[in-house]
Amino acid sequence: MLDELLGRASLKARIDELEEENERLQKRYEAESDRRAEAATARQDVEAEVNRLEDRIAQLEGELERVSDDETGLEVRRREQLRGSRLAEVVDRLTSFQTGPEGALTAVVGDDGLAGLRDEVDVDLEDALGERVALVDDATPCVVCADDAGLISVTLEPPVHLDGDHRVGWGDQFALEREWFLPTGRYALALVRADLFALGIYDGDERVDYRGFDSDVKGSHSKGGFSQARFERIRDDQIDDHLERCVDALEYVPDDVERLFVVGQRGVVGTLVDDAGLEPAGTAAVDATGDPKPALEDAHRSFWTTDLRVL
Repeated sequence: MLDELLGRASLKARIDELEEENERLQKRYEAESDRRAEAATARQDVEAEVNRLEDRIAQLEGELERVSDDETGLEVRRREQLRGSRLAEVVDRLTSFQTGPEGALTAVVGDDGLAGLRDEVDVDLEDALGERVALVDDATPCVVCADDAGLISVTLEPPVHLDGDHRVGWGDQFALEREWFLPTGRYALALVRADLFALGIYDGDERVDYRGFDSDVKGSHSKGGFSQARFERIRDDQIDDHLERCVDALEYVPDDVERLFVVGQRGVVGTLVDDAGLEPAGTAAVDATGDPKPALEDAHRSFWTTDLRVL
């Protein structure tokens, strides 16, 4: 009765309404936080599953290659990872090979393999390699060198992009360019990870300039709830800021640099290339860890490696 007389009854009723509304909004907030946390967890699970599936695909492709070899009885005679002086020696041997007119075949096979080559040129590699032409698809993209006497039949996987061109032809020697396989001229090699960037300017094998940094990017997070959703947003923002720094750093590439190569963490490389509007002469996923400068050295050594297969 006293509350009604003092006008407090309506205020208490309004307070009760507001408390109910506050409780309803709190539950909605908690539900939304849980939904975002579940979405962040689901994204991490999907990324982990994608990585697992990529590894499984690579494993199955290897098994398929072995099964195909078993079924056909075909396998490469020898396979070797070439770099440095050993790679230079092999390239020199191939370029110095001399034969009669139309005795040495050179073919650049793109990502689409022999099918694309057959669509664009009249020369059929089967004329030179016979049934062993099936081994070429396993090495693509690659450069094929073979002679008409069957003394030489090899594939080389160059680290640089060959512009997607399908080139094939016979001559009196193999039409190889040293710059396809070896560090020549003045070029830049950029290493990018989600938390690291390193840029080297090179003259041949010698690094003549360097710029590098790492960024404070949060690692993986295993906790659930709203904290995880917030963590994911912070991490994404940190990676975006890091990539902006990387794009800015690429502006320091001198004008006299002839070629740019971008290597590093799979996915991050593609994002950087797109964000910066780059057209690199080569890209690659490399496993280069540690601080920027030693990581760049590892990346440089890994990038300038060629896979040789003797068919």
